[in-house]
Amino acid sequence: MDAVNTDPTTTPPRDPGAIASLPSTSPTAEAGWRRARLAPSLAEVHRSVEVNGATWFRKMVAFAGPGYLVAVGYMDPGNWATGLAGGSRFGYTLLSVILLSNLMAMLLQGLASKLGIATGRDLAQACRDHYSRPVAFALWVLCEIAIAACDLAEVIGTAIALNLLFDIPLAWGIGITAVDVLIVLYLQNKGFRLLEALVIGLIAIVGGCFLFELFITRPDLGEVARGFVPTAQIFTNPEMLYIAIGILGATVMPHNLYLHSSIVQTRKYEETSAGKREAVRFAFIDSTIALSFALFINAAILIVAAATFHTSGNTEVAEIQDAYKLLTPLLGVAGASTIFALALLASGQNSTITGTLAGQIVMEGFLNLRLRPWLRRLITRAIAIVPAAVVAILYGERGTAKLLIFSQVILSLQLSFAVFPLVRFTSDREKMGEFVNSIGLRISAYVVAGVIATLNLWLLVQTVRGWLA
Repeated sequence: MDAVNTDPTTTPPRDPGAIASLPSTSPTAEAGWRRARLAPSLAEVHRSVEVNGATWFRKMVAFAGPGYLVAVGYMDPGNWATGLAGGSRFGYTLLSVILLSNLMAMLLQGLASKLGIATGRDLAQACRDHYSRPVAFALWVLCEIAIAACDLAEVIGTAIALNLLFDIPLAWGIGITAVDVLIVLYLQNKGFRLLEALVIGLIAIVGGCFLFELFITRPDLGEVARGFVPTAQIFTNPEMLYIAIGILGATVMPHNLYLHSSIVQTRKYEETSAGKREAVRFAFIDSTIALSFALFINAAILIVAAATFHTSGNTEVAEIQDAYKLLTPLLGVAGASTIFALALLASGQNSTITGTLAGQIVMEGFLNLRLRPWLRRLITRAIAIVPAAVVAILYGERGTAKLLIFSQVILSLQLSFAVFPLVRFTSDREKMGEFVNSIGLRISAYVVAGVIATLNLWLLVQTVRGWLA
């Protein structure tokens, strides 16, 4: 299995004598961390991408990439279910929730990238360093459950797309999704930039498909614009509030915070205060642009559902298969359903790639346990494939749809266990040195964390009540 489990109290420094990854202008910052030195997660690609450039634009291009891998989690099949339900039932009203969710995501992902660059630790390693071993182990277990739940949604979404496009039975489609292990390994061995290029290419396919869908649905632009303005109705209508919280829960993914704090370290920026400050700035630009694409795609899903289903009186379309079957008949445009399924396939496959990377990061970060990459990804995929295959065989399409929703509820449970440590660490001057959050940013981050925790808890309670009713 080629596993190595090292005690953090005995691990030698990665750099001679130094805690060089901490802000060089804050020599006391190490007091906030254990003095141990952990090997970096994703060591095979750590600091492997050169970022030298003569112009600002060239540097921006060199830093671009990690944000798009993160953005994938904000447009995965779990988002499709909530977007379709919100658009078909309430028209354009919940576009404001999608906008708010993405703004929250931009803030949190910015903090995650800053943590990784300023300290040289990803979020999982930071938790391992700060908390006691039992607490760190509990956080790891919760994170693994969340990653498995997210992977479950991706597996189901990809299998549904294969079924819709090629009439492949769901159970067989779920099995086919296992080949992404080989894809990730092959591309990562060829260089991290190639893997990033594949992800960006698949995002472009999803975006192009929804541009086509928006063109043929011809939504009311005035109604779309008004939808981005929050209304009190969202809070006074219980059904609307339920779906709104579902959109929030499906948008902000816990594993993305672990993922981003690690993959920003694939860039070979200078280990100086100025070099890190530049890296933080470019990483924020990268993730903000990438999450803007995710905002467009999530909004497009809801807009297409509103313009096609809500306006035609089909207000109960909440499942992907139903949307596929109705698009072409309602729009009268050949290929509308096929383009929709193609976008789903690209989205699902993209999400499986980033999900397997996140799985490797949390295991290496929390446990300092190194497994062969193919074995780690095989374990992650098996955890998701087995329950999905069993449900598909026993209950068919309706069963997988319910399992997709269940996976989002599990994600909502884990989210706060990633958000609060992230906000706490980046707000601690002993840990961050000169890169510590400003007072305004600290207040904003804790408000966002509190809102997410409260709303996701409400969603969980309401979902359990619905199951027990």
